[in-house]
Amino acid sequence: MPESGQGKQGHITQSGPASAPPASAPPAAAAAPVAAGVAAARRAGLVVTLVLGGLTALPPLSMDMYLPALPAVTDSLHAPAATVQLTLTACLAGMALGQLVVGPMSDRWGRRCPLLVGMLVYVVATAICAFAPTAEMLIGFRLLQGLAGAAGIVIARAVVRDLYDGVEMARFFSTLMLISGVAPIIAPLIGGQVLRVTDWRGIFVVLAAVGILLTLVVAQWLHETLPVEKRHSGGVGEALRTMRGLLADRVFTGYMLTGGLAFAALFAYISASPFVVQEIYGASPQTFSLLFGVNSIGLMAVGQINGKLLVGRVSLDKALGFGLAVITLAATALLLLTSGVFGEVGLFPIAAGLFVLMSAMGLAMPNTNALALMRTPHAAGSASALIGTSAFLIGAVASPLVGIAGEATAVPMAVVQVACAVGAVACFVGLCRPWQRRPEAV
Repeated sequence: MPESGQGKQGHITQSGPASAPPASAPPAAAAAPVAAGVAAARRAGLVVTLVLGGLTALPPLSMDMYLPALPAVTDSLHAPAATVQLTLTACLAGMALGQLVVGPMSDRWGRRCPLLVGMLVYVVATAICAFAPTAEMLIGFRLLQGLAGAAGIVIARAVVRDLYDGVEMARFFSTLMLISGVAPIIAPLIGGQVLRVTDWRGIFVVLAAVGILLTLVVAQWLHETLPVEKRHSGGVGEALRTMRGLLADRVFTGYMLTGGLAFAALFAYISASPFVVQEIYGASPQTFSLLFGVNSIGLMAVGQINGKLLVGRVSLDKALGFGLAVITLAATALLLLTSGVFGEVGLFPIAAGLFVLMSAMGLAMPNTNALALMRTPHAAGSASALIGTSAFLIGAVASPLVGIAGEATAVPMAVVQVACAVGAVACFVGLCRPWQRRPEAV
């Protein structure tokens, strides 16, 4: 596909196979409410930021609040631990697959309707989880919960693309990271506190209440942002053709894979760090929680540096390239430390390497999202779906590999992180090729 030209603020002309013909343009009166909605959303910047941040934070809350309750679920439902673990897998799989469904739907019917339907289904599925009598039923409705919760992730990114472009979009993604990044830190703490006053079913009651609140806030404050004339009128066939066209755009696919592989390195950290920090290096659960929180704060802080200081002064490609370089160096240092090249090492060098790697994600994640979505103003929902699904699927493949060598070594975690980092750099250099685009492009 020929590369689209970019202006100084990152605007893109639509070209190539990713483009899809919009529906027939409606009268001006029909388009006026959407235009008013976009203007209102821009004016209510803080409110919209909080709404979109809540939508992107809901899936991590759904996953991580539940973690402290796993042993209690096993005892309550008289199910094997491996079966109960499938409740996590089902929710994660639902979030990955649901984005592929909801993204194209939002390109056809607008953002509000699919989002509100998804939120309502999420609330119902979560409430049923609270009363599930068997592990099998819990697995089924956790899958539905993930499918419905995916609407928040994919449509939040699409709404950002509708409202903003260029450096403004990159800044907004960095701000979203500040809000949604808090969720993985506080979710296990909230889950633990809920278990102090009720059983594991109470966690799903709390999640259902959060879903109801978010649904009401969305209905009240989040206006439609996709004009009717920009919507796609086709069915499944057109949605598949649109996605095929997006994947045929080498640059879009490059950013999508770069972000997905960087996210997989993050997944490897999340999957392995409890075992590595506590079992291999002897830290207490409290120390692990502290380190996990510090690393998350590092990620959010660098994300804010990216949004407030770098965006607009440094090109997004340069910031992304620097972030990928730091991630690769940190992963390589972790591999050398864990493999014994420097002899026996304690917890501090490992924790420092993980902190640097996690913090650099604050440059990689918002900028890959922004750069990929800049390519696709005509199909933001489908593009957001591909970005999110690829990240979840690559992460889901990478995360089990961290334990492949057993419980006596942290080398597999570092190997997976190095492989993902090198793969991300290769996609960025080999597919995105930012030096070939006009120098004034973002």
